[in-house]
Amino acid sequence: MKFKKLEFTNAAGQKLSARLDLPSDDKPSAYALFAHCFTCSKNIKAISHISRALTRNGIAVMRFDFTGLGESEGDFADTNFTSNVGDLVVAAEFMAINHAAPKILIGHSLGGAAVLQAAAKIPSAAAVITVAAPADPGHVTRALGDTKDIIERRGEANVNLAGRTFKIKKQFLDDLESVPMQQTIRNLNRALLIFHSPADGVVGIENAAKIFQIARHPKSFISLDTADHLLMNPKDSQYVGALIAVWAMKYIEKENLR
Repeated sequence: MKFKKLEFTNAAGQKLSARLDLPSDDKPSAYALFAHCFTCSKNIKAISHISRALTRNGIAVMRFDFTGLGESEGDFADTNFTSNVGDLVVAAEFMAINHAAPKILIGHSLGGAAVLQAAAKIPSAAAVITVAAPADPGHVTRALGDTKDIIERRGEANVNLAGRTFKIKKQFLDDLESVPMQQTIRNLNRALLIFHSPADGVVGIENAAKIFQIARHPKSFISLDTADHLLMNPKDSQYVGALIAVWAMKYIEKENLR
């Protein structure tokens, strides 16, 4: 898999680190933009496997670290769901200027909720894919446990998530509560593909059911059987990538005929 290291500037003037994965012939049939999960980075194994499967099918993929995460500048404590959506919109604009506008938006976990929200501001997108996404971004507060109450009282707190400590401020919680997710899903106006595992212990499969019920056609759901939330088994993420490539091209080709 060929790739290029990239860097673009977010709305606050901070440098965000990105990577563009390319097909071996350097002639992509389409470009995809990938949003990683909460507190993750562009380099987690699941994203790499999905990206590899897509490039094998001629689809280029740009993945990047949200503000304050991975190799990107900024303070994570000052970010929120809305700023993540803003990062996605800026990333799509960067792609349009320097490569090609993304026809495919893919999001994992909270990144899935972010691409649903960002799609309305990315007119080039013809297809949206969520993987293990919550139906409401507020779901992420469950990972905070009792610390949520401390944040509400004190205005901020350090939270241990997957072995790493992050400072989370009350503005993060307030922002999550302000997102009109049901309206966003209902008015998506894009082809939607939902991946979720009934064995997901982090974001329950009822979230996929809710997204599917609210969304309008065209929409599809694919069960990931025994996969865990982070798709730790490479076979699961490779499967996701291969199916996205086949499914998305139908809608991209339809868009190209207009």
